[in-house]
Amino acid sequence: MTHRLPKLPYGYRDLEPHIDKRTMKVHHGKHHQAYVDNLNKTLEGYPELQSKTTMQLLRDLDSIPEEIRTSVRNNGGGHANHSMFWPSMTFLGGGGPDGNLLDGIVSAFGSFTDFQEQFSQAAVTLFSNGWTWLCVDDDGKFVIVTTQNQDNPISQGLIPILGLDVWEHAYYLKYENRRAEYVAAWWNVVNWGTVTGSLMAAGMRKSADHVSDWAKNTWSQLEDGWSKLTKPKDS
Repeated sequence: MTHRLPKLPYGYRDLEPHIDKRTMKVHHGKHHQAYVDNLNKTLEGYPELQSKTTMQLLRDLDSIPEEIRTSVRNNGGGHANHSMFWPSMTFLGGGGPDGNLLDGIVSAFGSFTDFQEQFSQAAVTLFSNGWTWLCVDDDGKFVIVTTQNQDNPISQGLIPILGLDVWEHAYYLKYENRRAEYVAAWWNVVNWGTVTGSLMAAGMRKSADHVSDWAKNTWSQLEDGWSKLTKPKDS
């Protein structure tokens, strides 16, 4: 398959004032596009890998030939992470979760406010570039993890259901070095409906001997859901 840049489910300016149009255009149209282009280039000459989805590549990095493993990890991770990031935001976002998603958060962190504080702290204090994630482990429990660069939690055997990009390219044009302000603003555009859908897909597993097996078997359901996003406006 040829990996392609996914369309946004909203226009570039629709997340303002929290995330500005200029940042969205550069972030989506240039940074994410570069990950896609570099991944496709990396896989040239490896037809057995070209038929795999991005997450199929990332979930078993040890099986990737050593000479391209780092590129697949970086560019495949960049593609996968951003493909999840875009639909997790909406101009109708903010507020908070409900139902099973809220129950899981309260069980793991004490309250939604406590979760927000812990997640934000992890994002603000992450050194250099990377991501902060809300994930589900093989026991169905919620955990907050951070990853460096473009690493994805699926490589650790976890299912991410919400991720925040804290690379400088995600916020610097508007917030400069004020990452904490960016993180605080981001909560206003979180699409809790998408997060709930990801949780539902993760919860469809029946049983697995190892968390990594569970991650492998359920990620495709998340990918299917993201692929059905509505087409965006152009501006």
